[in-house]
Order: sequence, then structure tokens, then C-alpha cells
Amino acid sequence: MTVARHQVTQARRIVVKVGSSSLTTASGGLDADRVDALVDVLATVRGAGEKEIVLVSSGAIAAGLAPLGLPRRPKDLARQQAAASVGQGLLVARYTASFARYGVRVGQVLLTSDDTSRRAHYRNAYRTLDQLLAMGAVPVVNENDTVATDEIRFGDNDRLAALVAHLVRADLLVLLSDVDGLYDGDPSRPGTARIDEVHGPADIEHVQIGSAGKAGVGTGGMVTKVEAARIAAAAGVPVVLTSAVRAADALAGRGTGTYFHSTGRRSADRLLWLAHASTPQGALILDDGAVTAVVHGRKSLLPAGIAAVEGEFSAGDPVELRDGEGRAVARGLVNFDAKEIPQLLGRSTRELARELGPAYEREVVHRDDLVVLQP
Repeated sequence: MTVARHQVTQARRIVVKVGSSSLTTASGGLDADRVDALVDVLATVRGAGEKEIVLVSSGAIAAGLAPLGLPRRPKDLARQQAAASVGQGLLVARYTASFARYGVRVGQVLLTSDDTSRRAHYRNAYRTLDQLLAMGAVPVVNENDTVATDEIRFGDNDRLAALVAHLVRADLLVLLSDVDGLYDGDPSRPGTARIDEVHGPADIEHVQIGSAGKAGVGTGGMVTKVEAARIAAAAGVPVVLTSAVRAADALAGRGTGTYFHSTGRRSADRLLWLAHASTPQGALILDDGAVTAVVHGRKSLLPAGIAAVEGEFSAGDPVELRDGEGRAVARGLVNFDAKEIPQLLGRSTRELARELGPAYEREVVHRDDLVVLQP
């Protein structure tokens, strides 16, 4: 067993993500045998030692297709939400029954990106997941498709899984799909080989990564899985990418799938969510001094450094901070409505407090609610 695979066996808190194609038929509807096979593996891992499992499960929309008479996954958000509304209950009921065979309870946790980029919501999400694990339950996490809008959707559960792994301070993320790892080309063509380990982005710069899955019932593909692995690895969480049928081998540390080494330091900072899970509702254009203060000095954004405002947003929404050439240099949660900001441009907080009141003697974006974007 390699050092990397030994780290898999030592992981105590593990986030496992499974895709729609591994749980359902191509025409929609849950495959009970597939669900039971996955649960058999996860329950065995939990029972073999002091390990905790968080399951990020796709499949709600796919599970709702057949009951609603839909021949394929709909493209419009309204019908996706209708399918999710029917399918989410079926999905959790199936997991509840399957885990009950082992005397294990499950708890449903539905998230939107809005829940996890805002400070209070982020803390509450962590407490809920941590308490479920402490009480011996398996959290089953999914995006809250029934209420999420286009503006506040994660878009795919691979990215959600990476962010949940960071949120719960996991020791390992396992991404399960219908492909047994990352290949250096199209795995259906002769001569391609599976990549066993990835130490950093440079290792796969040459790889042409496909964007579509096989079954046609999910939203992700290998592109989203590699991006999720990059996010998790950069946050200090190693990743195994493999197929659902090889989940037992992956969790036992055997040489299956692709292992992504962690590339960054672990932190409890919710700003990873702000960087990767939020959709900016507008933009603030900064002068050169403000760009330097925010990007290099890690300072809060004050009204004096703002040259212009774009878009319509409310206090608390995520916005982009752009330099004079329009490049996004940071992202943050704004403290004022868009309509309030024009009167603040280029002015000191002291001056604004004298004229408009003490509520205006504050940052437009506080440094605790701000993340600098990598160039």
C-alpha cells in the first residue's frame, strides 16, 4: 500500500459523493439494488472502526422523472424543481430503509449556496452536520433544488461535496461516479491509461478532460469532478476519484481510482464557499489604491476606494470587486444596497457619518467577508 493510500485508511471523517448515474436508471427512478450496494459499503466502513460518513447524494431530480412521467431530465428550472420535490423524498426514504438494515439512522440536510456563504448560516450548517455525526447518524446532503434559484445554485454536487468536505473538516473526500478514475485521454479508446496520483494541477495540464457523463441523468462530468478535487485538495482535503462499484476498494486504500494529494492547508474559513459557491449579484469598481489595499494588504473596502457600482443588489449579497480594467480581484458580501452606494463613492467614512449618520461609518465590504481571487 502506498503512502497516499495509507492516508485513506487513516481518515476518520469521510465525505462520500455519489452521482445520479450510480443510483438511478437512465430513464429515471431509483435502482434499489444500487442504493443498497452503496449503503452496504458505507455501513461496513462505519462499523469497522471509529469512522464518520457524510454522504453527498445526487439523484433527487432523476428519481422524480419516472413518477412524474418525464422521459428525460427537463432543462427548465421549474420542472427540475418539481422533479426534485418528488424525488428527494423517495431518495431519502430509500436511504433510510437501506441504512436501517444496519441499525443506522440518516438525517437529511439540504443546502443552497446562500446558506453557506453567509456567516451565521455557515456556522449553523456546520453545527447541524457535526451534531448529526456526534449522535451516530449519517447526514445525507443534497442541494436544495426545490427552492434554489439560478442565481444561488451550486450547479453540481461535485463542487458541493468539495465544499462540504471543507465545512465539516473532513480527512478525505471520495467522489463516486460511473468512471473508475481520471484518464490521460478518452477511456473508451485503446491506449489510454488511468492516472493513479495527482500531486498538483501541473500533473494534469496535458489531459483533455471530457465534460459529459454516460447516463445522461446528472449535471456533472469529469470536468466538475476534477474541479471539485482541486477545490478540496487546495483546502487540505485529499480526494479519491473512482466508480461507485469500486467504492469498497477505494475506502480500503486499495489501488483503484485517482488519488489527489492535498495541495493547501486545512482551514475552518467559510470564505472558500464565498469564492466557489456564490454568484455575484453586482460589482464594485475599485481605484488603484483600493485594489492594493484589498488584494495585497487584505484590508476592508472603504467607500473612498470605490469608483463605480454596477448591478442591482441588496445588503448582504455577494459582489465582485474589480480593478480599473474590469478584472475581478476579489469577492465579498456587501454592507449596503446598490442604490445607496453612489452617494458614498470616494468619500471618507467620517464625512459620511457626519452627513448621513453613524450607520454609514463602516466598511462597504468588511475584510472578514472578503476573499481575494487567484489571478
